[in-house]
Amino acid sequence: MALEADLLIDRRRLKRRLNFWRVLAVAALVGVAVVAVPVRHGTFGARIARVRIAGTIGDGREQIEALNRLRDDSGVAAVLLHLDTPGGAVSGGEGLHDAVEQLAARKPVVAVMDGTAASAGYMIAVAAPYIVARDSTLTGSIGVILELGDIEGLLDKIGVRADQLVSGPLKGQPSFTHPITPQGREALQGLVMDLYDQFVGMVARGRHMDQAAVQKLADGRAYTGRQAKTLGLVDEIGGEEQALHWLQHTRHVPSDLPVSDDDKDTVVTHMLRSAMSGVLTSVLHDITVSARDALRVDGAYAVWQPSASRE
Repeated sequence: MALEADLLIDRRRLKRRLNFWRVLAVAALVGVAVVAVPVRHGTFGARIARVRIAGTIGDGREQIEALNRLRDDSGVAAVLLHLDTPGGAVSGGEGLHDAVEQLAARKPVVAVMDGTAASAGYMIAVAAPYIVARDSTLTGSIGVILELGDIEGLLDKIGVRADQLVSGPLKGQPSFTHPITPQGREALQGLVMDLYDQFVGMVARGRHMDQAAVQKLADGRAYTGRQAKTLGLVDEIGGEEQALHWLQHTRHVPSDLPVSDDDKDTVVTHMLRSAMSGVLTSVLHDITVSARDALRVDGAYAVWQPSASRE
C-alpha cells in the first residue's frame, strides 16, 4: 500500500511538472504569433498599413477584400497603396477603384506608383487623394481596348466550316469564326466609348480636373512620372518617404507609427488575430496556477486542461 501511495504521489508530481511545461510551450507559441502576426483592431497600437497591387489585374476580388478589411480595422491609422501594374480588366480596376475610394473616405490613403501604374492601374490610383510617382514611372494610358480575333481564313484552309444561328444581327458579334459586320463594329465601338467615358469621369473626379481637360490627355498614351506631374495626373515625385511625409504633415499621422505589410490574410493569421486577447488572458492565468502548484511539495493540485467552455 505504501508503495502504491508513493507511486501515486510521484505520478501526480510528474503530471504537475508536465502540465507546467505544456503551459510554457503554449505561451511561447503565442508569443511568437504576437511578434510575427500584425494584430488587428488596434489591440497592440495603431499602424500604417502597406498594401501592394501588382501584376495584371483580374477580378480583383482578393485585393478588394483586403482593402475592405483595412477600411474596417480600427488599428490602421493610414494606408500606403503601392501600385506596380500595367492594368487589366476594366471591371477589376473599377472594383478596386471603388474599394480605395471607400477606404479613403474613412482614413488617409496615399497611392505610391512604382515601376508601372497605367491604364486600370492608374484608374485605381486616382481614387486616392494623393499620388506619388517616380520620375521614370510609366502611368496614364487612359483608355479602353477591346481586341477581336477572326480565324475564318484558317478554318477555310483546313476545310472546316463554322455556322451559327442567332436571334438578332448583333447576337453573334464579335465571333472568332465570322468577320465582324459594320453594324457589329459600331455597336462594339459604342461599348468601348462608354467604358472610356466612365474612366475619364473617374480621373476627372479623382484629380479634380475638368472632364474636357482629361479627355485631351486620354488618347491612350502613357506618360512618365515626370510628365504626369506636369500634367496634373500625379501630385509629387518620389516614393514611400514622400508619401509618409505627406501623411504626417498633411493628415497629421504620427511619425512614430510602424509600417506593416497587409497584402493578404490567411485563415491561420485571421484566427490568431481574432482570438489573441482571449488566448493571452487564458494562458497567463494557467501559467500562474501551474507555477504555483509546481513549486508545492505536497498538498492539493489542479491539472491544467483546456476547457471547452472557455472563450
